[in-house]
Amino acid sequence: MSIATKTGDHGTTGLMYGHRVPKNHPRVEACGTLDELNSALGLARATATETFVSDNLFWIQKSLVDVMGEVGVLTEDLPRYVKGGFTLVTPELTAKLDALVKEIEAQNVSFKHWATPGENKSSATLDVARSTCRRAERRVYDLQAAGELFNTEILIFLNRLSDLLWLFARWTERS
Repeated sequence: MSIATKTGDHGTTGLMYGHRVPKNHPRVEACGTLDELNSALGLARATATETFVSDNLFWIQKSLVDVMGEVGVLTEDLPRYVKGGFTLVTPELTAKLDALVKEIEAQNVSFKHWATPGENKSSATLDVARSTCRRAERRVYDLQAAGELFNTEILIFLNRLSDLLWLFARWTERS
């Protein structure tokens, strides 16, 4: 089977379990922006000069696949999704981000003022990932506001992730 299925040639795309929606549907917008975030995280990981950052970005990228999966499933299909063994976003996932935030803040890296991205390549790519994360957060909120997403932990996870990315960027500027 080719990647070029041609099923989207007329402006629709497929969701899990055979549902088709317009390519500008809020769910597709959210998933697309989460995909952009994952790409930005990959770039940040590839340019990271510190193992602490690259190792943590790797597990975050893996977790983001779970986020994208949940966002990409219609609410009516969530029981089927879970029964199929897929993971939902939980407070425990967000707690891992919280722990990293505390670990970095304990090193006297904190939010005190605006930052100007570009101090070095690693921090600049982390700032691109952070701003992409903020956009993903807005797209997921749009989906939630439209009554299409009920797991509020996804927004909390993305909000915390953008905070962590800001801290990672500032931390790499000090290294």
